[in-house]
Amino acid sequence: SSTSMHRVKVTLNHIFPPNKYEKELAETARAIVAEGKGILAADESTGTIGQRFKKINLENTETNRRDYRELLFKAPGIEKYISGVILFEETLNQKSSNGVPFVDVLRKLGIIVGIKVDKGVGLIPGTDDETFTQGLDGLAARCAEYYAKGARFAKWRAVLKISPSHPSDLAISENARGLALYAAICQQNGLVPIVEPEVLMDGEHSIQVCAAVTEAVWQRTIAALEEHQVFLEGILLKPNMVTPGQQFKGKTTPQDIASATVRTLQRTIPPAIPGVSFLSGGQGEEEATVNLNAINKLARKEKAPWALTFSYGRALQASTISAWNGKAENVGKAQQVLLERAKANSLAQKGEYSASSSSSSGQESLYVKDYKY
Repeated sequence: SSTSMHRVKVTLNHIFPPNKYEKELAETARAIVAEGKGILAADESTGTIGQRFKKINLENTETNRRDYRELLFKAPGIEKYISGVILFEETLNQKSSNGVPFVDVLRKLGIIVGIKVDKGVGLIPGTDDETFTQGLDGLAARCAEYYAKGARFAKWRAVLKISPSHPSDLAISENARGLALYAAICQQNGLVPIVEPEVLMDGEHSIQVCAAVTEAVWQRTIAALEEHQVFLEGILLKPNMVTPGQQFKGKTTPQDIASATVRTLQRTIPPAIPGVSFLSGGQGEEEATVNLNAINKLARKEKAPWALTFSYGRALQASTISAWNGKAENVGKAQQVLLERAKANSLAQKGEYSASSSSSSGQESLYVKDYKY
């Protein structure tokens, strides 16, 4: 009952004083979603970046991974569009080719350093291939260590699927609980948690089905965050946009996606949360930009209370990696491609993007079935 809940809260506040990082967490979260800026997700695991390299026939070595990430972080003027970068642990500990730690390279540009802290997914026994996210063991100590190394936000990805039998109630609540516990642990150690409940695009379902599932997932996730006493002003949400399934047969416009997405946000997300950084989830580069733009146009009209921005991996990097092709002489060209995409998304964050004046490379589909980070 709500009165006993209130009593519990009063008692808890008496036992657990407010988080000493509260002010800093709120400032960091707001800085990450500053107007016209978003997040570059460069936290692909070693295996995943290997698959990207395979497409350009490049060996997956530590040096090649370093060279590629250096190309991204040193693109001239990237800080005009990118407020935060999510790193994989290897990159957090790496130095650039001239010996400067990547953390320092980014911080000098005023870019906030983020870190992926989950350990991938495991199967929930008794379900039809549904997963929970691993990585709570030792998480507090890792967060403290990452904070000491200069990280100020973290990412944890939960994954849900849509089919006639998915997601199960169990999968929704298990993932909500995992996200909430992760968020609470991050905040205790000074990191802003990016809460990522991703409803995958796999399937032939309509946008209405995606909206219903997404609404249930967000609602349960927010309830779990509140139950775990998470400080909402010091988190960011990284959800999917509300779209039809990748194999859906009908036609959908960016305006349809905007209206389903904004409505689902309005029904579930408290205004206390400063921002929502959408994942691209396998949308093509141009598609992810156009949809973000439509969402922001509508959100401004409706006076939505949150900053709505991007946290893109593939949708910022796909053309960049092709342009680079693993060759030192292509670095400048690849950086131009990255800046073009970052600028397009920066404009979309303000609802000011006009469709592709940019190259056709952004048109290809980046969808991967059952995508693993």
